[in-house]
Order: sequence, then structure tokens, then C-alpha cells
Amino acid sequence: MSQPVAYWDSSALVPLCVPQSQSIRAGVLYESYEVVTWWATKVEMISGLTRLERMGQISHVQFLHGKQLAGEIVRDWVSVGSSASIAPDACALLEAHPLRAADALQLAAAFEACDHKPLGYVFVTADQRQAEAARQSGFSVELV
Repeated sequence: MSQPVAYWDSSALVPLCVPQSQSIRAGVLYESYEVVTWWATKVEMISGLTRLERMGQISHVQFLHGKQLAGEIVRDWVSVGSSASIAPDACALLEAHPLRAADALQLAAAFEACDHKPLGYVFVTADQRQAEAARQSGFSVELV
């Protein structure tokens, strides 16, 4: 039996790669939902890992291990490719919600993943602002 799918934002995936306060919750959700995410999420994950290392929150060894785990997660996820609707959807989301560009692109990719039918589709994130925008857009939200 396969797991149900959920759209995962990079903020929910980074805690799977390195120890953080959200890591246990992220692990529980990872066991519960198959990962669907945007093709550029790997870039965001590496960005998050490098930022944590630069800020001294993880060691270089933890960064390297986290990067390896990120690669394993990437191999197992379902990727949402680019489409003509993602950029216009992201622009509309920026006008409707206080999101950053990358967060709007993630949410627009989630709309693409569920064929623009978010009711009952799960969006997994660790970002409160993005969680609220996803909730207001009709997604069920799982906070990490």
C-alpha cells in the first residue's frame, strides 16, 4: 500500500536532513506522506543547509551529511516541473498574501500538483506565513 501524497515546502524538508527543533515532527510526517514538490526545491534545501552552516547552527560534517540526505530525498520525491501557469499563479499569490517570491512559487507549484483543486490536498511546511496562505487558498496544512 502506498502512502498518501502531500506537497512539501523546502522548510519542511530541511529538518529531515539536519537536526533541528522540527526534525521529529518532520520525520513523522515523512513516514505519513509521499513527497511531492517543485523541481527547484533541491536548490532551496541546499540554500537552507548552507545558511545553517554559515550561521554556525550546524557543523561542516552535519552540512555534508545533510546534503547527502537531501540527495536521497530528491531521488524519492515526485517533482512538479515548470509549467505556464506557475509564474502567473505565483504573481497572483504575491498580491493576495504576504509571501516571498520563492514561497509564492512553491505554493503555485502545489496548485499545479493538485490540478488547482486544493480542497483536501495536504501542504507540509514549517513556515507560518506560508501555512496561512496555503490554508486560505484551500489546502489542508500540516505544520512541521
